[in-house]
Amino acid sequence: MSETRTVNPVRIFISGACAGLAQVRDSLAAHADIEFLGMAADTTKAAQKIRANGSQVILHAVAVSEELPVDEIEILREESAAPIVLLVNEMTPELLQGALRMGIADVVLLPQLTENLVFTIKKAHSLGAMQNQAARKTHESTTITVFSPKGGSGKTTIATNMAAAYAQRHRLKTLLVDIDLQFGDVAIMLGVEPQQTVLDLVMSQGELDADKLRGYVTRHPSGLDVLPSPLRPEDAELVSDERLGNLLDVARRSYDVVIIDTPTIFNSSVLTALDRTDALLVVASMEIPALKSTRVCLQTLDMLNFPRERAHVLMNRAHTKVGLRQGEVERVLERPVAFEVPSNRAVPVAINRGVPVSVAEPNADVSKAIHRVCSSFVGDGQAEAASKRRGLFGRRKKSRASEVPDGQMNLYESDVALAEAAAAAAAAPPPPAAVPDPAEVATPHDEPRRDEPAA
Repeated sequence: MSETRTVNPVRIFISGACAGLAQVRDSLAAHADIEFLGMAADTTKAAQKIRANGSQVILHAVAVSEELPVDEIEILREESAAPIVLLVNEMTPELLQGALRMGIADVVLLPQLTENLVFTIKKAHSLGAMQNQAARKTHESTTITVFSPKGGSGKTTIATNMAAAYAQRHRLKTLLVDIDLQFGDVAIMLGVEPQQTVLDLVMSQGELDADKLRGYVTRHPSGLDVLPSPLRPEDAELVSDERLGNLLDVARRSYDVVIIDTPTIFNSSVLTALDRTDALLVVASMEIPALKSTRVCLQTLDMLNFPRERAHVLMNRAHTKVGLRQGEVERVLERPVAFEVPSNRAVPVAINRGVPVSVAEPNADVSKAIHRVCSSFVGDGQAEAASKRRGLFGRRKKSRASEVPDGQMNLYESDVALAEAAAAAAAAPPPPAAVPDPAEVATPHDEPRRDEPAA
């Protein structure tokens, strides 16, 4: 007769191979205090499955016990912060010393009584939870919300480029969350095809934690993790404010930087994000209607008692000659313009290739402006601390960009080359002017599309 499952069993995954592992698997799978998620002998395949299923403890079997399998442990730790318990057929001093240096939770000699093994798993889980709680108290994290009251301001362009810059240039663990739940464009801007979205995560069963969050994000070649908006507009109402708030809380504890892209209205999702925001970027552009909307937005933030020192005006396409000066703009807004991002032809070229311009053209003036914005919110101290955390367990693997399958990486590299070629073409002398077709000439009545990307 099967045992009654406990309310919160420990979720485990078994990787590797050694003698007696089949018996371990069968006994743990039948135990009431254990939720057996799966098993894979190949460490790389195991790591991929662990990323998706949110394991709380990893049991890694070692066939040869003379020395610690450092490479295999690093592969597992690339995908999960869950404690690792080694299962061995032979115990050696070299193995134990290596396990101690690598922060292995425990080493178990097989064969072993099932209850002893379950006790070891529970102990590893409890110690891991305590360490994670202590790490949260000292973990420096920054949540930046990007908002604009006007479509076509380039808000999503700013959000995606900042997120990619933090991940690739600043080497910070970064998550980009799209809470424009009906018409979010983050995924298409980055050229990714997500299998899961914000909706899938908040509707999933069980407790949301860092390992579970990892299983729902999509990795961009820059190293950025992306959590896109739902695929269908009607699904937006299924994402409750409570669940969205919980998601953002877990993200803040799990990442060095969280970037939140928003819709162009002050709905409940935006208010939920503002409650968890360290810095708010209000993106404006150099047109009178956009400036009017930005001023109303800033006044609304005052009414909501959002701290003024956290709200920063970012002027996109700032150097466009439209007859407005910065002093005039600041008088209209009654706020200083904190950041300026210039117009550059490389931006739409990069957008159409699905590559952030901050990655494709790092030396362009627009990319340098993006990097200045990023540096103002995350100092060298936080980047250094993040680097130390990543290096706690010895040498690390190559960046995520280098782990993309060959075909995808070639596409990524070709995107960069195309963007560079476009920029070179823009710098070349223009051809003789041709007489424009009257049907193709824009009129003053042409309206910009909603969330039209920055030019």
